[in-house]
Amino acid sequence: MQVTDIRPIKQELRERYKAQRRAMPAREKAAKDRRIADNVRRLWQYEKCDTVLCYVSTAIEVDTHEIIRRALADGKKVAVPRCVPDTRLMESYYIESLEELTPGTFGVLEPTPDPERLVTDLTHGLCLVPALCYDLEGYRLGYGKGYYDRYLAGFGGSLVGLCYSDCIERHLPHGRYDRPVETLVTEQYIRRINRRR
Repeated sequence: MQVTDIRPIKQELRERYKAQRRAMPAREKAAKDRRIADNVRRLWQYEKCDTVLCYVSTAIEVDTHEIIRRALADGKKVAVPRCVPDTRLMESYYIESLEELTPGTFGVLEPTPDPERLVTDLTHGLCLVPALCYDLEGYRLGYGKGYYDRYLAGFGGSLVGLCYSDCIERHLPHGRYDRPVETLVTEQYIRRINRRR
């Protein structure tokens, strides 16, 4: 029998992976985060790009603060997202330092909107995408708000998912319009996704 409503399945997975991440010892998480940051710098997409679009991590996500600092030190342009109030839309703004950011939607550190720093060209660059879980085909399980689904629909550059290796499922339920990442980066490996034609 085919399952028609995947929302309960997704919600159960969300709760499981949130609990799993909260239970991870701080030292173990820090070590995994460092290895993931190192693997990001090894990506050809990272070496080639001049712009990195990167989420600003919360406590249970793969830490991106060091990734952002390294990218800035490497001379990359770095942009981070901001949720547009009263919508399910997201914009990205260029930053020069994490110290510029202030708590915004859901308490996540966000840039102050500045038309001169707004990213208007989404046809290239490297976008580091958060998720609670990924599957082996690059599909993600997010928090269920839909911000990234809408944002990624218009992004034309490289999509790289950051995740812990024990948060990878063989297969996740996904919709027709969900967009998978092209590469998965964990603390143990870099996996390039082969697309079936």
